[in-house]
Amino acid sequence: MSGDSDGRLNPVPDPERMEVFIEAMTPPGPAHLQGLEQEALLAGVPIIRPQTQNLIRFFLTMNRPARILEIGTAVGFSALFMQHYAPEGCRILTIEKDHQRAAAARGNFIKYGTEAAGGKKTGIELMEGDAAQVLQEIREDASFDLVFMDAAKGQYIRFLPDAVRLLSPGGIMITDNILQEGEILSSRFAVTRRNRTIHARMRAYIRALMEEPRLETLLLPTGDGAAVSLKKK
Repeated sequence: MSGDSDGRLNPVPDPERMEVFIEAMTPPGPAHLQGLEQEALLAGVPIIRPQTQNLIRFFLTMNRPARILEIGTAVGFSALFMQHYAPEGCRILTIEKDHQRAAAARGNFIKYGTEAAGGKKTGIELMEGDAAQVLQEIREDASFDLVFMDAAKGQYIRFLPDAVRLLSPGGIMITDNILQEGEILSSRFAVTRRNRTIHARMRAYIRALMEEPRLETLLLPTGDGAAVSLKKK
């Protein structure tokens, strides 16, 4: 709790009420993608939450990246969202392991791509396969100004070395869902046995981010938690 000038205690705002308020104040995303967003939610496909969308939109507007790397395509919503706000000529490379989701994403890129780009010459390339292997095959001279990590949470620690290698100096990496619906805050013994491995790996990933000398990282409670990492010049 904090105190005001007359000594009274001010209660800490309720996190759920704060989240509802922030979402209510956040402008809606691209109108043509709202149908795709609802389809994905009804099908149980995880997509970026409104607060995470706002975070990405902010950095796209501020940094105006020429190249974006996305690790975890799902059905393509986040790639299309980034394409909409990315600057003219930006190239997006997105990686997806699941064949069915990759096929759905390709269809959505065709269906929504032109409108998502707003007429800009902004392209999306999808590479299908295990991101850990695909990342190793990308040359370092093909660096990226923005990296968005939103794949299998237990695999983040495997992707990190190449993600940092491919991030341009001065570039931004955004990692989504680092709080795992709040489980990451608990002791491993308070987590169900089946979730202990991913719990340990996510904690190891966060420690690696914070200790990586090439990065300056900020942890945010946005959505389901996000880490924003700046690669030092």
